[in-house]
Amino acid sequence: MEKTAGNTWMLDDPLQSSAEKSSCHPNLKMFLAALSFAYFAKALSGSYMKSTITQLERRFDIPSYLIGIIDGSFEIGNLLVIAFVSYFGAKLHRPKIIALGCVLMSFGTFLIAMPHFLIGSYKIRTAVRPSLNSSNILTPCSPGPPESAMTGCEQESSVSMWIYVFLGNVLRGIGETPVQPLGISYIDDYARSENAAFYIGCVQTISVIGPVFGYVLGSLCAKIYVDVGNVDMETVTITPGDARWVGAWWLGYIITGVVTLMSAVPFWFCPNLCLSRWRSTTPAAVRSRRVSSKTPRDCSTSSGRRSRPTCTRWPKSTRKPSLHPVPMCDHHPVQLPHRNVTYKPKYIEQHYGLSASKANFLMGIINIPAVALGMFSGGLLMRNCKLGTMGAAKFAFGTSLLGYFLSLLFFAMGCENAKVAGVTVSYNGAENLSYQERSLFSECNLGCSCSRREWDPVCGTNGITYVTPCLAGCTATSGSGKNTVFENCRCVTVPDALPLNLTASLGQCPRGDSCERVFPYFLALSVLSSFIISLGGTPGFMLLVRCIKPELKSLALGIHTLATRTLAGIPAPIYFGAIIDSTCLKWGYKTCGGRGACRIYNTSAYRIVYLGLTLGLRTASFFLCILGFAVLKKTDQNGGEKRSGQRERRTGIS
Repeated sequence: MEKTAGNTWMLDDPLQSSAEKSSCHPNLKMFLAALSFAYFAKALSGSYMKSTITQLERRFDIPSYLIGIIDGSFEIGNLLVIAFVSYFGAKLHRPKIIALGCVLMSFGTFLIAMPHFLIGSYKIRTAVRPSLNSSNILTPCSPGPPESAMTGCEQESSVSMWIYVFLGNVLRGIGETPVQPLGISYIDDYARSENAAFYIGCVQTISVIGPVFGYVLGSLCAKIYVDVGNVDMETVTITPGDARWVGAWWLGYIITGVVTLMSAVPFWFCPNLCLSRWRSTTPAAVRSRRVSSKTPRDCSTSSGRRSRPTCTRWPKSTRKPSLHPVPMCDHHPVQLPHRNVTYKPKYIEQHYGLSASKANFLMGIINIPAVALGMFSGGLLMRNCKLGTMGAAKFAFGTSLLGYFLSLLFFAMGCENAKVAGVTVSYNGAENLSYQERSLFSECNLGCSCSRREWDPVCGTNGITYVTPCLAGCTATSGSGKNTVFENCRCVTVPDALPLNLTASLGQCPRGDSCERVFPYFLALSVLSSFIISLGGTPGFMLLVRCIKPELKSLALGIHTLATRTLAGIPAPIYFGAIIDSTCLKWGYKTCGGRGACRIYNTSAYRIVYLGLTLGLRTASFFLCILGFAVLKKTDQNGGEKRSGQRERRTGIS
């Protein structure tokens, strides 16, 4: 390819090599770095959103299914514009369209953090008084009426603050729309065909590294109290392990918003002029012009009537990629069960008794790197083994199937329910209690006038958690703040112990030793299964890219994303959240009445429904993959027969 005096590109050889394709774009590496940074930024903010679901539940007093709606709002925003951006964006300046999307993502992230500055300070309803001294002033078990649950109701805003989080996430989804379809098609247009898979694998690996930092950032912010800087931390009587603790969720959104805004800068300097020139000189374009020269330019029909001036219509173009068997056999159904990652940190937190900070840290440091390594290794394997269409499909299906069988072992790695008096065990220690609100009361606390709606857990010396100090029958206290000890607790029963020595401390009791022993095995299996499943990520994605015509590549990626959002991204977090809500044993209540966030779950039921729904969806997806394989095999056979016939005709002519 040579540049003429008129600054135009001319084709020397109609059958040019792929090396000339990459030489047309001297700034491909700059675009690759910019796209990797954009992938990192969007993965950072997206993973941080998932790391804050527990904090958002507690701060806004909402159940898990509403968190699912908030999480799915990102997909809703993406769904609104994905088809138009993918189709028309490829005809415009793609780098600048991506830059505009990054700016919108940053604005949406800032909007998510806005409720913190609009809503009042976080109020914790607790039996502990900050001014408590070492004398027995506070008496949890008192004969008087309990404190009214409606105190301070008039101070609440009439607008649900989680709406701002919802709208901000929608804006994030709109801004993220052009990054994948336009960015991936841009690389595939300019890179050599043998290097495109490796480049895309690198970009996707960076996108998986982003969640490492996202979850670590979520872990750090979860340790910081939500109103830090505005309250005296000595007055905060709960710890990060408490079900009422809310971390500084807003701080991470400000940080990720700044990073996303920075990712928009490089794209303004990326060129988009070479592609149109290169397309006009490729062998495919030369052959297309030869065919077009034999066809009337006015697109006349056989009857001689002139049709509309546009030869390619939108509906006709959209049917081509959507009917291809690859999206059906690989990405659309298989991605459906993987959307449960939204609630995986919460599963670790609730099932194994970890704080939100520690659950996010383990998710980012241990699990996510395994996914990144798997995707990078999958790209290398596809490049070195030179997998074809069917080979890539078989490899992606095989890794997913192996990961499926490994995931069955998670059912055996469970913990028993936490021992909570009146909820999971009776007051005399009998297990398998059928929880009802009246079961919170016993002879030991009948004269205390306790509220059944409060959640202020204390741990008795017998290893059983009590919902409130009042329900534990405690009549005196000593110490102050976080060091408060409740004494003379009549419901705390310990054999051969004097009544005056029956005490309770703040917070829930820790899980048993059996749960601590099984947790390392859970982590090891989670890492192994994540690595194996992610091995097929890059081959599966390249399978989609390679089976689509070049001129429809951006549109096909957009439709693929559109179908994934519709089938998995929007509904999955909602019904996963709803089924998790069904296992709640004790709900919190808002100041003005009404059900708030869940305080404690049935651990065994949580494990069964969460893992069962995940594996059930994956089972159904495998049947669709088998059907897709049959269609793909038939397509390859028809293509091979067609190519064989063309060779025979050329041989006969010669």
